[in-house]
Amino acid sequence: MKTSVIVEKDEEGYFAYCPQLKGCHTQGETLEEALQNIRECVDLYLETLDAEEKQALLSKEILSTFIEV
Repeated sequence: MKTSVIVEKDEEGYFAYCPQLKGCHTQGETLEEALQNIRECVDLYLETLDAEEKQALLSKEILSTFIEV
């Protein structure tokens, strides 16, 4: 299975979250640490769901793009 992950960098490190899984977010001092932490967070979150709930949440398509302003 795959899910979308958004990573934002700020002055203290990296903040990562999964838009499909509300409340599933974490941080890390490095990009690699933030990505490792979000994988762990997603795994733990998915353990709390049954198969039908997983399918419903992970079937949502989230697109990211840029617009000119």
